[in-house]
Amino acid sequence: MIEVQELTKRYGKQLAVDHISFGASGGSVVGLLGPNGAGKSTTMRMLAGYIPPSSGTAKINGYDVVRQSMLARKSTGYLPENNPLYPHMYVREYLGFMGALHGMNRKKQRIEEVIGLTGLGPESHKKLGQLSKGYRQRAGLAQALLHDPPVLILDEPTSGLDPNQLSGMRQLIRDLGREKTVILSTHIMQEVELLCKDVLIINKGKIVADDELKALTAVRSLEEVFRELTR
Repeated sequence: MIEVQELTKRYGKQLAVDHISFGASGGSVVGLLGPNGAGKSTTMRMLAGYIPPSSGTAKINGYDVVRQSMLARKSTGYLPENNPLYPHMYVREYLGFMGALHGMNRKKQRIEEVIGLTGLGPESHKKLGQLSKGYRQRAGLAQALLHDPPVLILDEPTSGLDPNQLSGMRQLIRDLGREKTVILSTHIMQEVELLCKDVLIINKGKIVADDELKALTAVRSLEEVFRELTR
């Protein structure tokens, strides 16, 4: 579902992502870890078609993110780190707008489905600007799920959630990972241990670990592995 070969991003002289290669198949949740500034969000933005790579290739569901950009984007649901929303739109209005951008039929039915999936129901009558940070995260995830893409790219999806919301969001991501390919960025090691089968660790733009969670943690904890590889 995701194929990356020698993917690179330069900003002037700065090499933000340095010739990385990896793959992820359907029915899995992959944890993307790294310290701040390591290149995680830049990698996710390139996969989502938000920014172009400087070189290398990435394919989503078989579609090249540069040469077949629209097809790749149709196959991708993206929740960015800062979750940009339209604060003056009501929740259903926003989801309806996003559904129209995707050219969806029967979008009203799907809107109600994703509102239920993400637990937005109690706050769905409000404008997005009136929502708490946790519910704004849910709204962002709802739009990522709206067109039922096979690939989800989630950058810090549990940021701002209280313990009850966190439990529900983790279960939703776990359920989604049974059918979809999910790339999940987080700083919370426990989250990776609970949700992810495979782990990528990136440091200074390079992938320093790409393995199954159980193999990485056979001898040491994930936190110890992370600190050793990124210090």
